[in-house]
Amino acid sequence: MPDYTPPVEDMGFLLKDVFQAEKILTGLPGYEDVSADLVESILEEAGKFCAGVLRPINQSGDEEGSRLVDGKVFTPKGFKEAFKAFVDGGWSSLSAPTEFEGQGLPRTVQILVDEMLSASNLSFGLFPGLTRGACEAIEAHASQELKDTYLPKMISGQWTGAMGLTEGTAGSDLGLLKTTAKPNGDGSYTVSGSKIFISSGDHDMAENVIHLVLARLPDAPAGTKGISLFLCPKFLVNEDGSLGERNSVNVGSLEHKMGIHAQPTCVMNYDDCKGWLVGEVNRGLNGMFTMMNAERLFVGVQGLGLADSSYQTASTYAKERKQGRAPGAKESGMIIEHPDVRKMLLTMLSFVEAARALTIFTALEMDKESKSTDAEVRKQSTGLVALLTPVIKAAFTDFGFEATVLGQQVLGGHGYIKEWGQEQFVRDARIAQIYEGTNGIQAQDLVVRKLSLEGGATVRGFFGDISATLAEGAKVPALAETATAVAAALATLEDVTAWLTTGEGANGLEQNSAATDYLRMFALVTFGWLWVRMGLAVVAKGNAATPHETRKLAVAHFFATRILPQAHALAVQIKAGSAPLMAVASAEF
Repeated sequence: MPDYTPPVEDMGFLLKDVFQAEKILTGLPGYEDVSADLVESILEEAGKFCAGVLRPINQSGDEEGSRLVDGKVFTPKGFKEAFKAFVDGGWSSLSAPTEFEGQGLPRTVQILVDEMLSASNLSFGLFPGLTRGACEAIEAHASQELKDTYLPKMISGQWTGAMGLTEGTAGSDLGLLKTTAKPNGDGSYTVSGSKIFISSGDHDMAENVIHLVLARLPDAPAGTKGISLFLCPKFLVNEDGSLGERNSVNVGSLEHKMGIHAQPTCVMNYDDCKGWLVGEVNRGLNGMFTMMNAERLFVGVQGLGLADSSYQTASTYAKERKQGRAPGAKESGMIIEHPDVRKMLLTMLSFVEAARALTIFTALEMDKESKSTDAEVRKQSTGLVALLTPVIKAAFTDFGFEATVLGQQVLGGHGYIKEWGQEQFVRDARIAQIYEGTNGIQAQDLVVRKLSLEGGATVRGFFGDISATLAEGAKVPALAETATAVAAALATLEDVTAWLTTGEGANGLEQNSAATDYLRMFALVTFGWLWVRMGLAVVAKGNAATPHETRKLAVAHFFATRILPQAHALAVQIKAGSAPLMAVASAEF
């Protein structure tokens, strides 16, 4: 598998020149010392770890996979040592609160490290990613005693976390779950049931695994209103913080999967195990969605990371592979000269760099949401993050998977065999479209729930920000054509948004029928906006812009002329309505 080059240069351009992140972050309480130089040094060191430690065991980990032996899970060769190095380097505590021995760095730094973890070794990256999500749920909803007992060791990496949601008959519809919990009279509960698809459910890299499990109390109301959340450790914890006896939390089997083979995806049996309530009785979804919303952004970044890895491999190969004559050439040359190969590479690149920009934009809003002293700023940031979360999860993983397939195609037959790693990227990327809420569910969330936030003011404000950038770009000769194209797509998106929220499509059937097309359309316009923003930053730098940065003007034009027109076709599909989808009787499928 080829080497991985951490995209620290591009991250730095986005942070410094496009978003002026230092000014934003140092103006927030607790982040006063987070300078651009500090962030750059952190990202450089994280990139070295990902490229030098994690990437070399990515393919071997895929080939070996995790194993279940006598009820114990063993990760592939090198993973245990890599996790120790990860923990010793302080990477597990990067953005965790200082109250619980974390480093308290911004979400913006964390999410860029997450991209590099996902790009270099997705199976490995899931261990700390899931642990962080569990920590956030515990911090937000658990009692102080549970926080003090579990968070420091989870944040340090001594213990890891997992979430137990899905059951054989209860996937996205959690109201159907059957796992039960009974109070023991001493503040603890007895939890019984089985869960499937539990990533990081068990392994040999940490002393303890802390499960957050959804279950139903005996007198709970039916449906999602009767679900509570429980903390169930693999090993019970003594009063002095040391590990006690083994809890009845057991691995039934490991799932045999298409990808992420090194990641142990477990069937977990909670056999009358001991657990503690997190949050309020019958309000377990509140706690779980704290974890899931964080994970949905993390999953989106997984799609971005894998797309970038695939692009890097495809680009390297295309510049080295001699095959055929390009149009107008007199002799065979490298395949990078073929227009179709360039189209595939540019399609990948135009997604990767726009998605990275949207990642940073959203992460900065999350930092403002959690730290700003201005209530109105926090409110606006909360709305933007809510609006963009389903877009990032679904669009990044859809486009990310498509990018890995294109990367495989660039290599031709070599993309289909294991040597170059492209087929693994395709397999690993596929799950991201499914877990943490399928992309169809994300699209429904966007259309049915998020477009109506604040009576539609959130999405209107976002479109207004886009429009202002496009007006600025239209005045710049190097960006005028790109900005005009994005403005036309934005007008179409605004028209479709009105149709779905206040017009003929403002009903459940039409909204659900339109949802996936609408989310893709929304993402395309958003990417176009960010290409204009990046272009403006390049123009502002003038002769100081690097070749890598100057290239963005050409990629922006490619996106606007070869990719963005899909938005207009999607509008036609949406306004065709639900009738073509419902015309065939169910029995005829």
